[in-house]
Amino acid sequence: MDLSPSMRKRILKFQQDEINGSIIYLEIAGMMKNESNRKIFIEISQAERLHYEQWKSFTSQEVSPNWFQVHWYKLLYKILGETFVIKLLEHFEQFGIQELAAIIEKIPEAKTIIDQEKVHENKLISMIDEEKLQYVGAMVLGLNDALVELSGTIAGMTFALASTKLVALAAIITGFAATLSMAASNYLAERANRSETAVKSSIYTGMAYLITVVLLILPYLILPDAFYVAAFIIMIVMVVLIIGSFNFYVSVVQSIPFWSRFTEMATITLGISALSFVIGIIAKNILGVDVG
Repeated sequence: MDLSPSMRKRILKFQQDEINGSIIYLEIAGMMKNESNRKIFIEISQAERLHYEQWKSFTSQEVSPNWFQVHWYKLLYKILGETFVIKLLEHFEQFGIQELAAIIEKIPEAKTIIDQEKVHENKLISMIDEEKLQYVGAMVLGLNDALVELSGTIAGMTFALASTKLVALAAIITGFAATLSMAASNYLAERANRSETAVKSSIYTGMAYLITVVLLILPYLILPDAFYVAAFIIMIVMVVLIIGSFNFYVSVVQSIPFWSRFTEMATITLGISALSFVIGIIAKNILGVDVG
């Protein structure tokens, strides 16, 4: 077939996506413990390779895999788990179907590939372990509370105490006490609802809270005593990164919009931090506290 330059470029992109997908599915299959899921990934890998060969028949050109992308997906699998990667791959299967639909009139063979991609998408959806996803709510609870409560507390103490070590000490005591309190409260709430997963839910809540506490306190532990302003700025940047990372994770595994959740959570958290900062300054002046 005589391809226009733009169509040839588009098909080469399809080739790239298919060879990347073939290797990603195969590599992750080798990391899976579930035999049924592994077989599905190997099957999809073989189909993606076949699609690559079909596109190559149009371009008569080999395309090298993007090994950075392959290793990136393997890293995501190790860090964020099977459900996240499956949902992310499912998302790209949907995007690929939309892209292919745009060229059916010029290349009818794309219809067959679309049908096969839809089968892949359904198989990926069937692999999702919903039991793991029920704990996302528990993690959201722990992380939300830690960000709102501790970032506000640290912001209020930073300029009131004007010392990284004093702020770190106060935040450690507050943070670890709040972690235990939050985990216990979640456990009691789940038990009141007769939940059989009360213990696991409270553990997920407590761990999300504790990890957030450690990350927010870290700048104050690392920087010298007089660098409390720098520690505060780093803490705020850390808050935004945590909110962005976690909301990206949730948006993928729950298939919900990212920006609306990110904006809402960031606005609430940073707003409370700003209010706490002002209250800390006012309290310091009214009480006449001078730590130095």
